Amino acid sequence: MGLITGLCTFFVPLPSDLQMAAETVYITSLFMTVAFLVVRKAPGLCEHLASQREDGNSCDFDWGELEILMFLSAIVMMKNRRAITLEQHIGNLFLFSKVANTILFFRLDIRLGILYLALCVAFVMTCKPPLYMGPEYIKYFSDKTIDEELQRDSRVTWIVEFYANWSSDCQSFAPIFADLSLKYNCAGLRFGKVDIGRYGEVSERYRVSTSPLAKQLPSLLLFQGGREIMRRPMVDNKGRAVSWTFNEENIIREFNLNELFQKAKKLNKGRGLKGEEHNGTQPGEGSDELHADAKTPEQPTESKKDQ
Repeated sequence: MGLITGLCTFFVPLPSDLQMAAETVYITSLFMTVAFLVVRKAPGLCEHLASQREDGNSCDFDWGELEILMFLSAIVMMKNRRAITLEQHIGNLFLFSKVANTILFFRLDIRLGILYLALCVAFVMTCKPPLYMGPEYIKYFSDKTIDEELQRDSRVTWIVEFYANWSSDCQSFAPIFADLSLKYNCAGLRFGKVDIGRYGEVSERYRVSTSPLAKQLPSLLLFQGGREIMRRPMVDNKGRAVSWTFNEENIIREFNLNELFQKAKKLNKGRGLKGEEHNGTQPGEGSDELHADAKTPEQPTESKKDQ
């Protein structure tokens, strides 16, 4: 996990408090992942454990434990087929390893199972993964600002992410969405986010369910003139999200970001020419300044730390 923390710090420098939180979460998760292996193989401890092996060797795995570990490996491989980032791969490994460890400890000794389960509950309650705090051109909405901002200018296209801080998928998607905002944000194409885990009325208004069973988090909605044009993932008649991979290539293709960006740049040039004619200047004078101003993002109504 030190490798993961180091990579994250190298590409996205974290404040010292967030870096410490990340190290705590990853180190604790690593320890809980290998807990059963350590207990089963630790000299001086494993001799006192029960075993179903025919040779009576309590310091080695029996067939039942090997079957559980092989099943764990298969589940992790299946889940990681849809994983996008390194954090998602590691997160799946940690999650299902804790489940497997719980089963193994209960199978070994009910007292060890209860103790490990209590440690898992304490970990979930106290160790929260740090939020993404890297660079981005994203406006954070509240329940009172989202409608007004989306309808303010009909020429502006908005791509809005509906997310919840407790969702691991949303946390993994945060750096991808931030990178897209850095590449495509301009005056005519804007990026926004709203925490529907915090603003439940926004969730109901835009029909994005926060239920883990619905699998609609995160959701990306494209707005033009305040009207929803498309969303991903799509939702079926039962209210469940249709399987869709949130990687950069899919988003660029499905939302036609390159085409939207080219149209947005033409809108910027049109605004610049109108401004020059209004001020009595010749076309081309100060165009760089106007373009730079157009790409300057507005300050978010809420900071990421508030979120």
